[in-house]
Amino acid sequence: MVLAPERSRFPVLDPSDGSVIETLESATPQDGLAAVDAAAGAAEAWASRAPRERAEILRNAYELMTERLDEIASAIVREMGKPFVEARGEAGYAAEFLRWFSEEAVRANGDYGVAPAGTNRMLVAHAPVGVSLLITPWNFPAAMATRKIGPALAAGCTVVLKPAEETPLTALLIAGILREAGVPEGVVNVVVTDDPGPLCEAILADPRVRKLSFTGSTAVGRHLLGLAARSVINTSMELGGNAPFLVLADADLDVAVREAMAAKMRNGGEACTAANRFLVHESVAEDFAARLTTAMSAVRVAHGFEDDAQLGPLINAAAREKVERLVADAVSRGARVRCGGERLPGPGFFYPPTVLDAVQPGSELLREEIFGPVAPIMTFTSEDEAVQMANDTEYGLVAFVCSRDLRRAMAIGERIETGMVGLNRGVVSDPAAPFGGAKQSGIGREGGHHGLLEFLEPKYFAFD
Repeated sequence: MVLAPERSRFPVLDPSDGSVIETLESATPQDGLAAVDAAAGAAEAWASRAPRERAEILRNAYELMTERLDEIASAIVREMGKPFVEARGEAGYAAEFLRWFSEEAVRANGDYGVAPAGTNRMLVAHAPVGVSLLITPWNFPAAMATRKIGPALAAGCTVVLKPAEETPLTALLIAGILREAGVPEGVVNVVVTDDPGPLCEAILADPRVRKLSFTGSTAVGRHLLGLAARSVINTSMELGGNAPFLVLADADLDVAVREAMAAKMRNGGEACTAANRFLVHESVAEDFAARLTTAMSAVRVAHGFEDDAQLGPLINAAAREKVERLVADAVSRGARVRCGGERLPGPGFFYPPTVLDAVQPGSELLREEIFGPVAPIMTFTSEDEAVQMANDTEYGLVAFVCSRDLRRAMAIGERIETGMVGLNRGVVSDPAAPFGGAKQSGIGREGGHHGLLEFLEPKYFAFD
């Protein structure tokens, strides 16, 4: 008798104490291809469904998610670590993508026109791009899944979802909700693994896969673009950020600090949209730094299930070590620690809210995404200098500008090389808005009508 080889398993850890929540079988490249088989087998029937039918299924999923926000939030807290209140907010935000794209499913409108020469008529329709590989990160395990699944299903595509190895349980929960809402077998397929390289390479080499949507680091995005190029796969990339937060001389500092906290501390700083560099006019820099230090020092660090928790742990030991390295480098170059600056004792991967000022040019945290609760402050003397500093990065996802003069703030926002700008706002994300960046922060957009178009191909008909 020949025994089947034992399947490899991997642990899902609780970042608040490092304990094992659950162990899961790690999908192999063969499992990935089986998921493609299922998606390809369901593709024609799903694409031929009336848009209204697809819309109603997505609406059902929205209703189910809304009824089960606490359950989804609990899964997020367990495997990702954010406070329950914030996790519940993410669950609601994730559900909104399904509601938005349930409404967009019936709006994949085309065009009709007369050729300029008058010799024929032109009809442009939209067709689903095809089987789609969706790769999502760990920092928003619910919202990043629905932000991709929603438009893909609305457009008539079937999908293979590969969630981050740190947070697979939330993705599996959402997949179950989608099935309960009426999504047919084979339309949404989830593959979980702790060895994503071979799995994703096998999937992208399958000629039936026609779309890749990835959210994650720029380094991994570059690698995936190379793999996608082999089969000329349609790609959407939401990559890294290095968001500047500009505080102009005329800013209302109460507003600036409030929105700085939102821009920096949403998700504990573990967000691609998190403010990574605070550029403050020299005339208000000390006042702003003092107020921000007071606000950051008051943040309650605790396990996500504690009632008054405002900041949970970082995702893992490597994430905390990176934050420690970046802070140590900045301090060695002359930065001053206004609060925080050292890891917290005890189990789990906790790091305190930290404010640094007098940060010097050349510090590593001005080039790298911190992905943690650290706010580095630099000063500028003129708006031209501020714009130059803001643009001194390979990234261009989002920027924030605080000023009492909206015209002035918009003029500066237009000069910053970025895909999104928050004016006196520290949060820009909205299911109805196109989310994405410029330069090496990505390709394409998610959310809004633009997000639907990412999963559709124009098809042109010429006729007399």
